[in-house]
Amino acid sequence: MDDSTRTLIGTATDAARNAYIPYSHYPVGAALRAKDGTVYGGCNVENAAYPTTICAERVALVKAVSEGQRVFEAIAIVTPNGGAPCGTCRQMLYEFAPNLRVILAKPDGTVVYDGVLSDLLPRGFGPESLPDVIP
Repeated sequence: MDDSTRTLIGTATDAARNAYIPYSHYPVGAALRAKDGTVYGGCNVENAAYPTTICAERVALVKAVSEGQRVFEAIAIVTPNGGAPCGTCRQMLYEFAPNLRVILAKPDGTVVYDGVLSDLLPRGFGPESLPDVIP
C-alpha cells in the first residue's frame, strides 16, 4: 500500500471517531481526495428521524463541493467491517466521478476493496445520461 492510500485511510479512520451514531452504533468515516490533492473528511450523522441521517461519503462530498471542488480522484471509506457505500452515496459520487477510485477498509487498515465506483454502480445515471435540452 502506498503512502497516499495509507494517509487517505487514516483520515477516514480519524473522521469515523467523530460519527454521531446513537442508533446504529456503526461509525463510518470517509476521506475524499480532490484532483488538487485536498482531502475532505466526513462522518455519518444519525437522526431520530432516520431518513434525515446523512452518510459519511455525502458529508465529505458536500464539504468538497461547497468549497468549489468538482474533480475527484479517490475516496477511502472506513467501517467496522469494510462495508460499501449505500446506493444514494454511490449515485451522488457518480455525478462527479464515475471512475473514482474507491477504497473500502476496516479501522485496522485492512483493505477489503480497491476499485472504481462504476463497478459498484453499473450502468450508473450521470449528467451524460440526460438529453441535450435547448431552451
